[in-house]
Amino acid sequence: MKTVIFDLDGTLADTSGDLIDAANACFRDMGHGDVLMHGGDAGIALRGGRMMLTRGLERVGAFEADLVDRYYAVLLEAYRGQIARHTVLYPGAMEAVAALAAAGYGVGICTNKPADLAEQLLAELGVRDAFASMVGADTLAVRKPDPEPLREAARRAGGDPAMSLLVGDTDTDRKTARAAGVPSVLVTFGPGGGDMAALEPEALLDDYAALPSVVAALIGAAS
Repeated sequence: MKTVIFDLDGTLADTSGDLIDAANACFRDMGHGDVLMHGGDAGIALRGGRMMLTRGLERVGAFEADLVDRYYAVLLEAYRGQIARHTVLYPGAMEAVAALAAAGYGVGICTNKPADLAEQLLAELGVRDAFASMVGADTLAVRKPDPEPLREAARRAGGDPAMSLLVGDTDTDRKTARAAGVPSVLVTFGPGGGDMAALEPEALLDDYAALPSVVAALIGAAS
């Protein structure tokens, strides 16, 4: 089976608001108040918890590596408690997923979000059953851009990893697909959308409505 594997944060859903709220809870506990801003810091948020803590502490002139390590677990717990308050799926994302599945492709997720949080988020958004596989940052001993999580997501979706495609939104996703020897499609509607062309993916995606035809052009029909 041919498979289409999706990144989660910044690709299927804009999770930045809830991530920023979790980081700001940490900064308030440190005595800095709310350091990150909704909207303006979405790009930082979608790079993960450690990046938010690092950039926020740098902004207030208080960066210490051990402080990032100490508060990372605090951030995750704050995030777990309000994981889908602001998060929204990108327009047309689930329609595209349904169209790909109906056409016979295996569909899965490969994310650098911890697996339990990814599972919780997908469940709260009501879309977990749409995906045949879900591989998180800690599912295996390695994470993206190592290619093995992508390959495992394809295998768990019932597919051949060599006949897969990764839809993502960062240089990490581009590097992962390249390392696996498969095409990547990078979305342009996320915070870093303007930078995607420079990464030279096999395709850029401006609208999820176009994804099924892009997939067919890159890896062929499902059967």
